Amino acid sequence: MSSIVVNFSRVQIVNPLSKYGSGACFNCLYRKIHVPRKRLKHSENTTRIYKFSEFVGTRKMSSLQTFAGKQDFIFRQLLEYKSFTYTYLLADIDSGEAVLIDPVIETVDRDVKLINDMGLKLLYGVNTHVHADHITGTGKLKEKIPTCKSVISKVGKAKADIHLNHGDKIKFGKHELEARSTPGHTNGCMTYVWHEKGLAFTGDAVLIRGCGRTDFQEGDSSTLFDSVHKQIFSLPQDYKLYPAHDYTGQTSTTVAEETKFNPRLSKPKEEFVQIMKNLNLPYPKQIDKALPANLLCGIQPE
Repeated sequence: MSSIVVNFSRVQIVNPLSKYGSGACFNCLYRKIHVPRKRLKHSENTTRIYKFSEFVGTRKMSSLQTFAGKQDFIFRQLLEYKSFTYTYLLADIDSGEAVLIDPVIETVDRDVKLINDMGLKLLYGVNTHVHADHITGTGKLKEKIPTCKSVISKVGKAKADIHLNHGDKIKFGKHELEARSTPGHTNGCMTYVWHEKGLAFTGDAVLIRGCGRTDFQEGDSSTLFDSVHKQIFSLPQDYKLYPAHDYTGQTSTTVAEETKFNPRLSKPKEEFVQIMKNLNLPYPKQIDKALPANLLCGIQPE
């Protein structure tokens, strides 16, 4: 049976059946599972052994093995604060191959520095859709990292090196993302699912307690509702969802949370359509500049 060994600075998960070896150490795991200090002897050289089930269930143990135990990937969530856009850096540790999802032109220098600092090989600059609130950074990325290829949905009719169809895969090292077509906000919206890690990058299709607007740029409320429920809410309930934006300071959500608490998408389809029809949102500030540039996917004509 799995157990933990606790001291004042480190927690060890001891599992003799683990292929990663017994006693694999995870720094700062103490805080994550909240082991009460009063249950520990106050000596740096003294440890006590507890059953892991006293502090965390089987499901959480699996999550810890995936995110902390293997140490085979890099995940960074980066913010562009003008448009509140999240950019996601994913990489395979062994090969160094990396993917950047939804880069923004104003923060390309920051992203390139991070990629270089970590010694990564950026394979793809990927967009979830043709954005209307900021200019994509893929063109500038390609100037600074010539081996990087731009990626977007074929349906979006934007220029790119690689055009994806529903079900295509983006591979980096031993990892891969599944591209799922999720139109409704725009025709070319894609959600990228990292099944191995239980993550999905939803673009504007699903936001945290919200969704992308449907009143311009090929938007269709009925289509968006169907896309989300068939392609995103059909994922396992514990999958974490990472949106393209958040305006309230939140960073992620889950399928279970959004199916229950999303004030729009948790409603019946007819009610959802009426909600979206009556939002009365202002015209996007950067749309007149962003749309023409993003139809080129950041690649300027020769």
